[in-house]
Order: sequence, then structure tokens, then C-alpha cells
Amino acid sequence: MLDCVYRLVAPRTFEPVQLEASRGPESITVRPTHLSICNADQRYYQGTRNEKALNDKLPMALIHEGIGTVVEDPTGAFERGSHVVIIPNEPVEQSDCIAENYLYSSRFCGSGCDGFMQEYLVLGPARAIALPGPINKDVAAFTELVSVATHALRRFDQIAHHRRSVLGVWGDGNVGFIVSLLLRMVYPEARVIVFGRNTHKLVDFTFVDETYLGNEIDVLPPVDHAFECCGGVGSASALDQIIESINPEGTISLLGVSENAVPINTRMILEKGLRMFGSSRSGRDDFLQTMQWYKEYPLILNYLGSLVENIVDVRSILDIVAAFELDSRKAMGKTILHWNI
Repeated sequence: MLDCVYRLVAPRTFEPVQLEASRGPESITVRPTHLSICNADQRYYQGTRNEKALNDKLPMALIHEGIGTVVEDPTGAFERGSHVVIIPNEPVEQSDCIAENYLYSSRFCGSGCDGFMQEYLVLGPARAIALPGPINKDVAAFTELVSVATHALRRFDQIAHHRRSVLGVWGDGNVGFIVSLLLRMVYPEARVIVFGRNTHKLVDFTFVDETYLGNEIDVLPPVDHAFECCGGVGSASALDQIIESINPEGTISLLGVSENAVPINTRMILEKGLRMFGSSRSGRDDFLQTMQWYKEYPLILNYLGSLVENIVDVRSILDIVAAFELDSRKAMGKTILHWNI
């Protein structure tokens, strides 16, 4: 089967390429329908990744957040026409102590191999999960990002001590929004506090107990555990505040991605006996848990709908470029591609 793959060959330059997609008896074929642009995609598109990374990974099809419809399934796992969320992580081995998203051998679509900007995707049936009933497909398109937050919460639940009265989230972007939303639903008795830098973003966090402008507050309220969702240049100041305000033996969950090294006050980490752990990407179990939370807490989908900032009907490479340019100018939220190319 011939498949048209739309690859980024250089910053801001896409080209189509025809490839032979090999379908085996244990593979399903999925037609992408709704895709979502991630900040990582933008770093490739704009060429802000370091030169070595760009040289090593391009040309490559972008995007690892998306859903599609099943075109063919000889395994019988899905009915033809079923709507599925696509799992971008592709493990080739199993470990009894390392999750699939941390194995060096795993491939990740839109990073180590071609992403979802293709006419068809040939997948193992375990790399797709049926969407639960009627669902806003524009929201479902960025389920992968929600699953990353789910992964962080699942790890937090395993690592953190049982006192969870006050939970602090640093970061007012998409990740901070989703993490604090899941915390609100999963830990309804906890006091959830969000620290950000933008008043116009914090006003959308209507489901949390309190919000603060982190650069304008002198006395930080103490928190039992903290989630750092800033990344970039904001990580250093966020971690300083977290280490200052967190109670002894609290847990710090790191989700923000920074290209450069971030200084950390190890003296206070030692003095307070803090636990710090990082979370990156997600695996099938995290997607399954996310689907369960969609069913259990339907308000999650309602709130996530407010993150849909742009919707672009994509029928040509010019539309792809327009979508990425539009996405690069947004302050917050997600750009969704209706993939009709």
C-alpha cells in the first residue's frame, strides 16, 4: 500500500513523499482525522532545536497528538470506521522495572520516527484505543497531552506521602491547566493552588481554589506537594519558589521541558528531605487511565474544550504551513488540524 507522508525537510518547509506501507496480519490501518500541534512540533518547525537534533531527525513527519478512524483491521480488535486515539510511543521490548516511555529502545512518532502527518498509519492494535462513546473530537485530538499529565499523576500517587491537603501547580500554560484540572477531579478534597505569570491565562483556571501571580507574591502559601509545569526559562524561578514553599518531605513533580541546564537549590532539598522526579511522555496504561477519567469525570472534557484555540481545515501543504504559523502566534491553547489532505 502506498502512503503519502508529509515531512518537514527543513524549518518551515514541508514536502510530500510516497512510501510503501507494509501491512501485516497483526497490523491495523488508521486514517488520521484530527491532529493537534504540540510545542515540540513547533520547535522543529521553527528550527529552534539545536542543530544536531535537526540534522539527526529531519526529514520527518511531525505531530504525535491525534485520533483517526480504522480503515482495516484483520486482527478483529476494532470495527471498520471506529474512532480511535493513536498512541505515539512504540515499544519494541518489555521491562519489569522501566515503563515503555522510558525505554531507550522505544520509538516515538514525531521525534525518533515519522509522526501522524500521513495519509494512513499502519499500527499494532495495541497502539490504538477506542474513543469512549460520543466525544468532542477536537478535544480528543490532544488526548496524548492529557495522558502525559495522567502519567505524572499516577507516578505521584505511587511516590508521594499520603498528606495531600494542599497541591501546588507552577505554570499557567496548557500543561499547568491540564495537570491542575486532573488534580481537581482526582483529589476533590485537596486545595489546589496555581502559580502563573499571566493574569489573562489564570482567569481560565476557574476549577482551582486559588491562583497567584508568582512574580508578584512576597509570601508563598505552603504546599504539601508541587508540580512544575513551566519549562524553558521559567523553570529556574519556579523551582526556587517550590523549594521555598513546599513542606518538608514533599514531592516535586517535574513536567516542564527546558533546553538548557536549570540550577537547583540542592541545599534546601537536602534540608527538607524532598523527593523530586521527572515525568515524560506516556504509555498505553496512561491512555487507558485517561479514557477511564473521561468517563468518570465528564467535566474534564468540558473544561478541556476551552483549550481549543484554532481549528484549521487541512487540504494542502499550504494549509499545513498556515496552521503552524497560526499556532506560533497563539498565547495559549491548542491548534487542531482537520486532516483532510
